[in-house]
Amino acid sequence: MPVYIFKRLLTLVPTLIAASVLVFLFIHLIPGDPAAVLLGDSATPEEIAALTRELGLDQPLWQQYIAWISNVLTGDFGNSLFFKTPVLSVIADGAETSVLLALMTMFWIVLLGIPIGIWSATHHGTWIDQVTSGLAMFFASIPTFWLGLYLILIFAVGLGWFPSSGFPSLSDEGGFTNLRYLILPSLTLAAPNAALIVRLVRASMLDVSREDHVRTARAKGLSPATVAIKHVFRNSLIAVAAAFGFTFAALISEAVVTETVFSLPGIGRLVVQSILRRDYPVIQGVILVIVVLYLIVNLLVDLAYAWLDPRVSLQ
Repeated sequence: MPVYIFKRLLTLVPTLIAASVLVFLFIHLIPGDPAAVLLGDSATPEEIAALTRELGLDQPLWQQYIAWISNVLTGDFGNSLFFKTPVLSVIADGAETSVLLALMTMFWIVLLGIPIGIWSATHHGTWIDQVTSGLAMFFASIPTFWLGLYLILIFAVGLGWFPSSGFPSLSDEGGFTNLRYLILPSLTLAAPNAALIVRLVRASMLDVSREDHVRTARAKGLSPATVAIKHVFRNSLIAVAAAFGFTFAALISEAVVTETVFSLPGIGRLVVQSILRRDYPVIQGVILVIVVLYLIVNLLVDLAYAWLDPRVSLQ
């Protein structure tokens, strides 16, 4: 196992180099001049040219890339052109919201998706299976912004149970009680993702239930619940583990619609705002961090395979 992890970490190096080059080039292909955006419409050409030289944007792209990646290797992602603060500090401010939102969303996904998926699979072909499958397809297809707005209308405006927008930091007044701000956004994100997990758990369990060892377990007289949990569900966890890993990574980077609906200061919203501001250092930093997150999740999913199924050999 340690040898496999070391080999995988070595393979991450060329992947990160290629990703950094693509990120840098794509960001600099975005139309618009950062200096002109920062100075506003009233800026003169001379002022724009002076700021461009000050930011180093007048240098060839390869020189800008070398300077940027050299600083990144030392842990310096540069300063935000808009906030005038270190990029890592800007990312950290949004990361708290995005990570907590992703964790709470994963809680709802596990709480709802797995039990309902098991229930649907163990009642395959019955009206229970038809109803749960239909509801899963419905929630998987509805737009998150539509669901979020209705949750706000019902539970924030109508009943007044939860806040409708914003998220104070856990370090602010209120502490962990501030997590109530994330309940409606997390349910909004959890609905379509939990529906997909329901379908995945159901399909995986139905595939495993046709295998020989399951028929042997039934022939031994084991109870249906024991067969379903210990022999069917346990052996269907590999596909589910992969889905959970990449769902968590996607929730951090792709929750921009939900963050916009609920006015959350998260990573997704930060990326969109930085693109509009032509804040190159922030965009590059966020995307590179997300790439690293996906690579780490991919490694953890591979390790989970070996833990869940001893037959999987990692070499």
